[in-house]
Amino acid sequence: MTQKLVVIGAGMASGRVLEHLFDAGADYEVTLFNAEARGNYNRIMLSPVLSGEKSYDDIVTHDADWYENHGVTCRFGEHVTAIDRSAKTVTGENGTVPYDKLLIATGSAPFIIPVQGKDLPGVITYRDLDDTNAMIAAAAKGGKAVVIGGGLLGLEAAAGLTERGMEVTVLHLMGHLMERQLDESAGFLLRRDLQNKGVKVICQASTAAILGDRHVEGVMLEDNTGLEADLVVMAVGIRPETRLANDAGLEVARGIEVNAQMQTSDPDILAVGECIEFDGHLFGLVAPLYDQAKVVAKTLMDEPDAFVAKELSTKLKVTGCDLFSAGDFSQGEGREDIVFRDPGRGVYRRLVVEDDVLVGAVMYGDTSDSNWFFGLIRDKTDIAGIRDTLIFGPAYQGGTPLDPLAAVAALPRDAEICGCNGICKGQIEDAIAAGASDLGSVRATTKASGSCGTCTGLVEQVLAVRLGDDFVAPAAASVCGCTDMTHEDVRRMIKSQKLTSMPAVWQECGWKTSCGCHVCRPALNFYLLADWPLEYQDDPQSRFVNERKHANIQKDGTFSVVPRMWGGLTTPNELRAIADAADKYMVPTVKVTGGQRIDLLGVKGEDLPAIWADLNDAGMVSGHAYSKGLRTVKTCVGTDHCRFGTQDSTGLGIKLEKELWGSWTPHKLKLGVSGCPRNCAEATCKDIGIICVDSGYQISIGGAAGMDVRETELLVQVPTQEEALYVIKAVTQLYRENAKYLDRIYKWMGKVGLDWIKERIVDDQDSRADLATRFDLSQSIYRKDPWAEHAQTKVERYQPLATLALEAAE
Repeated sequence: MTQKLVVIGAGMASGRVLEHLFDAGADYEVTLFNAEARGNYNRIMLSPVLSGEKSYDDIVTHDADWYENHGVTCRFGEHVTAIDRSAKTVTGENGTVPYDKLLIATGSAPFIIPVQGKDLPGVITYRDLDDTNAMIAAAAKGGKAVVIGGGLLGLEAAAGLTERGMEVTVLHLMGHLMERQLDESAGFLLRRDLQNKGVKVICQASTAAILGDRHVEGVMLEDNTGLEADLVVMAVGIRPETRLANDAGLEVARGIEVNAQMQTSDPDILAVGECIEFDGHLFGLVAPLYDQAKVVAKTLMDEPDAFVAKELSTKLKVTGCDLFSAGDFSQGEGREDIVFRDPGRGVYRRLVVEDDVLVGAVMYGDTSDSNWFFGLIRDKTDIAGIRDTLIFGPAYQGGTPLDPLAAVAALPRDAEICGCNGICKGQIEDAIAAGASDLGSVRATTKASGSCGTCTGLVEQVLAVRLGDDFVAPAAASVCGCTDMTHEDVRRMIKSQKLTSMPAVWQECGWKTSCGCHVCRPALNFYLLADWPLEYQDDPQSRFVNERKHANIQKDGTFSVVPRMWGGLTTPNELRAIADAADKYMVPTVKVTGGQRIDLLGVKGEDLPAIWADLNDAGMVSGHAYSKGLRTVKTCVGTDHCRFGTQDSTGLGIKLEKELWGSWTPHKLKLGVSGCPRNCAEATCKDIGIICVDSGYQISIGGAAGMDVRETELLVQVPTQEEALYVIKAVTQLYRENAKYLDRIYKWMGKVGLDWIKERIVDDQDSRADLATRFDLSQSIYRKDPWAEHAQTKVERYQPLATLALEAAE
């Protein structure tokens, strides 16, 4: 006997259910409700419609003839208002129909962030054809669009609107685009390609309000950045549309709960698509929806079948942005990365292997092998036997790895090796034949590898081919196991290639790991911060624990807190505040440090924000006793009290500390200012020392009094305090811009030579001025107290995750 099937929702999943039913000859009389005034169409092709590559007619999957031929009663444009389970009826705006079986396929609803202005005309979501048409109409007027959300849908909307001539900005809350599908390296490439297409991208952007009176006019961010906008597209996420199911009393968690046969808590009511929740999973991609549709059709025909959630893959439908992501690519114990980078072609591949099984893959730029990799993930294939060539894809399996030297040997003499200087292989061979026997001599003769440095390895391979066993590879150590490049090479690349983010460095320098390690990340964080203070944003997670906590961690897990005392000078009020803090937080040890300030030792981690707040209230800020930056400026009393003092050494020390206190440096930086050659401030064993004399200020650098003990060497003598400040800022900036991370000044000076530093600070006035200007620029951003920020807004970070104590069970 013919049964009555009512379907609510004409999406892709329900459309596929009907196809299976009719293909199998199932005996159902179907009524199809749809809130949209149209039937089934391919919603994943809305992006090409938006960009103008396709029209609505191109994406229709079931036209009017199809419904008529299969006897489907279409109630398009009619909202369903109620489901009566006891009467087994569905009521729409135009009447009620009975059912034997009911299929709910209501899909999902876009999430609207609850900010001021969200209901203004000109603010739209991106879910269906009406939204698409609204964007096309808005784009026809031109102007500026802001897309909130850097996920799949948001980026496709941004690309489409750009294609239609709008000036588009994407706002994304997280640190890189599509953070759920991509790692940081692939996210960097995607961002770069989108920007090349004219899409502006702002990450870590939190929307505070949407502005406008009668129509949207702009967007205001939490950091008070204002953006003009004629159109705002909300694409921040979706959630299952469950209102009808809830009203009908069906079991609903995040979505409508179904079993493996896609039956809800009422066995005569099934559900399919984005509105369901199965085994804790929600669904937003089309592949599992089609699997569900097969199961629904079988269940409606009383045939056995069961839905199983499978691994999913993701691709982006933006022309010129080829990305693929599948499986789980998070880092974890026992997991290993295999990474391939081709900076020139913008190609990136990362495979995540666990127990000889591929568990995740991220590909950008060349995704031609994505299906093969996805199959390995889905089938949990043992890849132990093909691991060596796995990253190169299916075409290389069964072969032998290429010998890089053989490949270089096969290059013709006119093959270009150094693109920066136009040096071909033959010129390098001629230099070798003339006596060059190492990288330095080839570089000096031909300039090959002398610019950006990316061809250094290739030049060395030419040397190895021509010299054989006589070639001695350079002994320079790489930054870490993530790269073969030295610190110096990486710094050159950051400057020459204008690399302003860590993902950019990883990609362009061919990092072997996806996201660096605990060794290279702090170094890169410093290099980027020093070279691009405006463009780069400090990454606290790439700092050592003391710098993240803004306090030194002690061996018992407590912390030391050291408030700054400018130039070693303090006041009774500051001393009272320190004493009160020591009492209040039961600080077990109070000690005067070698840097003329007071160390509160033994502070509990959860007390840090409160003790900082108290010290802030007394006018004191962080002493940075933990940082790779300025620690102290030690002073004597100078002319204020000393019979031998020649200058105001305390005053100069205070000025220096206030100028330099935010300056992150390659290693800790200590200064000393002595009022006379008796040197009571021990200035001649500091990184930078100043000896005040009758005729001015002797500035010397390169001292040390730690594991190495060294005396400073004279850099220059200047007549005035202002000139002394000027020189010290310039030499600090020169050190910041050129030294290897974790090299103190004396180590850096040993590599470049004092004469090289003098040439830039003493002999070249323009160079000195430029360095001082760049130093001032950097400090305009970073000269701030981290204690205040954390004490006010990040207190929760310092609270214990749990209190674990032995308690008797009741």
